[in-house]
Amino acid sequence: MLELYAHPFSSYCWKVLIPLYENDTPFAYRMIEDPANAAELARLWPPGKFPLLVDAGRPVMESSVIIEHLQRFHPGAVAFLPEGDAALEARMLDRIFDNHVMNQMNRVVADALRGPERHDPIEVEQAKAALQKIYAWLETWLEGREWAAADVFSLADCAAAPALFYADWVDPIPEALVNLRAYRARLLARPSVVRAVDEARPYRAYFPLGAPDRD
Repeated sequence: MLELYAHPFSSYCWKVLIPLYENDTPFAYRMIEDPANAAELARLWPPGKFPLLVDAGRPVMESSVIIEHLQRFHPGAVAFLPEGDAALEARMLDRIFDNHVMNQMNRVVADALRGPERHDPIEVEQAKAALQKIYAWLETWLEGREWAAADVFSLADCAAAPALFYADWVDPIPEALVNLRAYRARLLARPSVVRAVDEARPYRAYFPLGAPDRD
């Protein structure tokens, strides 16, 4: 049995939960709010970062690598890395969503978590400017595409779903970016993503900027 150390409100945990749900892959959900699970996570991976997958006692770190591990050792009907050169496009978009969407969103969230006495308005301004820049790039990239890469639901979309979900809360996608807004809506309508969103609903009070009354 696979074990996943995770929290349902974590964006990077969503990224791994989505492929697990896509293929109905059996796993034991080790919620890190349980002190025993948190302690075991720290033992297996001292930085304490999650998600962490454990497969037959072997820890697998980092969300993108976990998804590739699942495809290689626990494949299902949906393959998250396409064949051949198309895999490079999926990996490229995966890194773009993690580094240029998710990480910029997290800069704003981190500033809110620091508390009012330690806010850095320049940090927030720079992060939001970076988000708007990548939104504009994605608008062009997504022209004529249903999914982010290689014309199939892939690793890239597993990264995109939580990244765009939370980024739009932090700095809304402009109305004029119709391709990007439609893509986000398609992601949020995918059953695996719907499940991840619904499981996270009880924890929305955790969002330090205040969760909007939508999605």
